Amino acid sequence: MNWDRTNRGLSTRRELLGRIGGGFGALGMLGAFAEAGLLTTEATADEAKLPGDPLAPRPPHFPPKAKRVIFLFMNGGPSHVDTFDPKPALARYAGQSPPAGMIDPKRKNAGKLMPSPFRFEKRGESGIEIGEIFPRLGAVADELCVLRSLYTDNPNHEPSLLMMNSGNMQPIRPSLGSWLTFGLGSENRNLPGFVVLCPGKPVVGPQLWSNSFLPGVYQGTHINNRNVSPDSMIRDIRNRRIDEKSQREQLDLIARLNRSHSDERDRDEPLESRIASLEIAYRMQFAASDAFDLGRESKTSRALYGAGEFADACLIARRLVERGVRVVQIYYGDGQPWDDHGDITNHRNHAQKSDQAIAALLLDLKSRGLLEDTLVLWGGEFGRTPTSEGSKGRDHHSTGFSMWLAGGGVKRGFVYGATDELGFKAIEDRMHVHDLHATILHLMGLDHTKLTYRYSGRDFRLTDVSGVVADKIIA
Repeated sequence: MNWDRTNRGLSTRRELLGRIGGGFGALGMLGAFAEAGLLTTEATADEAKLPGDPLAPRPPHFPPKAKRVIFLFMNGGPSHVDTFDPKPALARYAGQSPPAGMIDPKRKNAGKLMPSPFRFEKRGESGIEIGEIFPRLGAVADELCVLRSLYTDNPNHEPSLLMMNSGNMQPIRPSLGSWLTFGLGSENRNLPGFVVLCPGKPVVGPQLWSNSFLPGVYQGTHINNRNVSPDSMIRDIRNRRIDEKSQREQLDLIARLNRSHSDERDRDEPLESRIASLEIAYRMQFAASDAFDLGRESKTSRALYGAGEFADACLIARRLVERGVRVVQIYYGDGQPWDDHGDITNHRNHAQKSDQAIAALLLDLKSRGLLEDTLVLWGGEFGRTPTSEGSKGRDHHSTGFSMWLAGGGVKRGFVYGATDELGFKAIEDRMHVHDLHATILHLMGLDHTKLTYRYSGRDFRLTDVSGVVADKIIA
């Protein structure tokens, strides 16, 4: 039988069930759901219509410590035992096989214990030990809250990247930034609430900042910051063919046509995303020209951050949160640059390209009174093995690794948790990625168990059915 989808509106399987045989297919399905106890009187994601402006600022569940987040993502997996978790025992047992009980069962070749080629130094009044490859960051050590007891569920890039960014190892859930903008909205109507700065595309790609089943307006807006000129970063940011008034009329017409199409069908998230992106693109051509134009910064400010893609991204992040953007995530580079299997001394090169900019970001935020309610987060998808891969490299490691937080209501000059003496496993105040996400939401004034979205017959949340807030790190 030839069905005319255009005239009859059969664009989904649900519509097909609702129409064939006078709708008896849908009735049968409802009956089966009722017997199974799957019917609910609550609105589903397909039926939900957020009133008014979906990005308008919304009140948190309780008074927040932080109002905005900057996530400095070191894609590839930086080594904890070479950066923020010193392990002198590795030097004592160098070249020996690790104890059998410490080896991750997911690893076939454990390698030999390998000490760090970098010295660790106690920095600041707090005396936090930091690898020598971060001299400028060490100078602001008293702003850091170092987490030494992270762990995740898989030592491979794709699932761990997804877990760190969305709380799930498959690309089927909304990202952290999407959940935050869904829960709190944004304070700037002319810029996206969630901006992702990445010079290219990391492993996995756009799923890392996806809105998934949340309304499309909460998807992260990816900006390729390889070139920081606003005209280059955001393609066609200015319409060279028609004026502002004509653009507004054109967008309003497209919006009416899209809404007419949408009203005849179930909620179509790709369409909703497209409608939202068109509207934001129109508004961004004016606001983004200012926010992304680093030529408006003084020479002193530019010199503070240094040169390079990552430095420019950190400066842009400060300009964005200053203008009310809720979440900014910066990827260190394209692909997985911190993935140093062959030679861990490459970490020195990565640190040299990021150390000055990170320290500058913290100092700049603090001087402007923004650090106290801006949560800055540094880390990757996992750590690296205390053992060698080949002669000089390190493999992926998921059972114990480090990250750090700063500002946003966390304790300053504080170390939380610990791994064992060789750096294999988190053993003290262990913090799963779900716990990290629960803590971030808590600092933003959100109860992770209450920030939910009903989809496909159940309530979903960032932390799934887990997550414990790390109260010890909260100031």
